[in-house]
Amino acid sequence: MDSKNKLSFTFITVVIGFMIAVQFQTVKEPVVRDTRDTWQLREDLLKEKELQLKLLREISSNEEKIAQYETKRKQSKEQVLRETLEELRMEAGLSEVTGPGIILTIEPVYEELLLGKQVDSISPDLLKRLVNELNMYDAQHISIDGRRVINTTVIRDINRETMIDGYALNRLPIEIKVIAENAQSADKLFNRMQVSKSAEEFFIDNLRVKVHKPEDPVTVPAYDDALRIRYMEPVKPEEGGKS
Repeated sequence: MDSKNKLSFTFITVVIGFMIAVQFQTVKEPVVRDTRDTWQLREDLLKEKELQLKLLREISSNEEKIAQYETKRKQSKEQVLRETLEELRMEAGLSEVTGPGIILTIEPVYEELLLGKQVDSISPDLLKRLVNELNMYDAQHISIDGRRVINTTVIRDINRETMIDGYALNRLPIEIKVIAENAQSADKLFNRMQVSKSAEEFFIDNLRVKVHKPEDPVTVPAYDDALRIRYMEPVKPEEGGKS
């Protein structure tokens, strides 16, 4: 083989090798390392399953309502509307509710009182964080010191005093009643609040959160203040459906 043929053979070999290398890099999948441990993966999977179950329950509930409307439309329209109105009142917090749940008691750490450290107030930020945690764990209805918590409830500091919808929380202990969807949800809520991160933050402020699951059903009172609805007004009958 002369030098010209050797040079051509070498060049073709290099080109083929380069093409094989490029193809290998193209089809090779990138290595992505999952840094989550087994428990984190199990926890994420559990959250996804709980979300899926919640959505399925909502779909089933809506399908039942549609079926109820269809079957009772000719027989008892007024009764169905009355039941729907009562359900909406309950969701808005305008009705007293009784069901399975838990009771939280926020009280001073008495060991600190023995050392002369007086604790007579609760931080609104801690209280809001606790309510958010309860909602995250699927609490259905909540009352704080006898005051119903609804979507428009405001917890804030006014003149160095923690207020809920304008009512002062100036006496300890404070009782928080929580109703869950059912007995199983109440057990789950109780177990989760036993290891609550919010409870640890209360302890830093010399407050202790006690969690109790009573045998009897828990009763949460109705919201007894006037609802303030802004940016809404009734539509005149002749204007219904118009944008």
